[in-house]
Order: sequence, then structure tokens, then C-alpha cells
Amino acid sequence: MSAAGALLFARYAYPPNALGYCGPEGADALLVPGAAADIAARARQFEGAWSYLEFLAEAAGIADPLDEAVVEAYWIGSDLLAASDPRALTDRLLDRFRGQSGGTWREAGDRAIPHHAFQVFEVYPWATLLEAGGHPVALSVLDQCRIRTGTVLSAGGETAQVRSRPLTWDGTVASPGDPRVETARWSAGGRSLLSGLAPGDRVALHWDWICDVITAEQATQIEATEAQVISGRCSPPVR
Repeated sequence: MSAAGALLFARYAYPPNALGYCGPEGADALLVPGAAADIAARARQFEGAWSYLEFLAEAAGIADPLDEAVVEAYWIGSDLLAASDPRALTDRLLDRFRGQSGGTWREAGDRAIPHHAFQVFEVYPWATLLEAGGHPVALSVLDQCRIRTGTVLSAGGETAQVRSRPLTWDGTVASPGDPRVETARWSAGGRSLLSGLAPGDRVALHWDWICDVITAEQATQIEATEAQVISGRCSPPVR
């Protein structure tokens, strides 16, 4: 088990877990830096994310689904995504999400990729609801559930002011809009996997949480992978 991979998983999985959307009870356990073994056990209870991690690891010939490279590929993106077979992923999801309604993943064809953006825009039903009538709740959920990038303007206490680009809808296509300033948390009750934040830090956000300080290359990867997924939805599936 990779301790670094387990902690990276926790950085991104904590916010939806704390909100009760996925994973086991006791989300605060994900914010304990020295508890990698417990985090690894909890990660297996995130049924959606764990399916992708297992698939990515198998495709890359990596024994540990929590290998740091595998976890980074799922949340951020990397060359490992290209090593997977889209149709094999669809088959895996057909088994994993049998009986789940909504979404466009069954018809994804060769555009399926084992990345969080695919789960958000193709597996969850929110993008379909948005396309059906510009559903405002759907747009908000998609915006918050996606991994988005931002730049810290200021930080104090357990929150920071971050400039980021919210998801917008023009009636046809969803895309990042003009920058706005949002308040995001980076610590909860004194617990955090970050040592602190400074103005100018480039960060990744998930829901109202700052997951990590990232590099320019990682930010580009997050944005490019999301654009790839959204663009794929707008194109006819490859048969």
C-alpha cells in the first residue's frame, strides 16, 4: 500500500465524504496524515472511485490501486489514462453501475476514460438534466463536483479566498466561465492535509474544499481532461 497514494486520495475524496455523498461515515479520519492504512481501508468503500482506481491499476500493470501515479491519474489526469481501453472501461462500469439510471456512459464508446471528470459528466445524471432544460441545480452540482483549479488570493483561519472559473452553460455547451472569487475551506476543526496556503498558490478544489497545491502542469492537465470529456459528449459516439 502506498502511503503517498492513500494521502493523495484523501485530499480529493474528503469533501464529498464529509457532505455524505460517498464513502463511509467518519470523514474526519481522512484528514489524519499518519493514518494511511486506515485511509486505504476507507478508500475501498468509495465504490465509484475505487472501481476506476482498480481499472487504472490493472490497465497500467500496477499492483496497487492506491499507487500515487494511479490516484493522480484519476483525480488530476496523466499519461496513464491513455493506457486504458475505453470499451473495457464501459464494460466494467456496466457491471459496477448495473441498475443505475441516467448518464450517457453506456453509449460513451471510445471516449470513455477512467477520470473523475468522466464520472461527473457522463455517469452522474446531472449533465443530462442540464442539457434537457438548463437545470440550475444541475449546473451548480456539476460545478462543485468537478475538480476545478484556482489561485489563492488570501488565506486566514481555515478558509481562503480563491480566484477560479465556475462552470457556465450557454444553452448548448458547458464550459468554464469568467474568473470569480470564492471562499473555500482548507482545514476542518484544525485538521488538514495541507501545511498552509499563501497568496499565489495554484490549487485544486472539490466542492468547497481546497484539496492540494498543484503545479502549472497539473492545472493544465485537469482543465484539458475536463475539456476532453465535455467535448466528447458533444460529438457522436464512435461505433
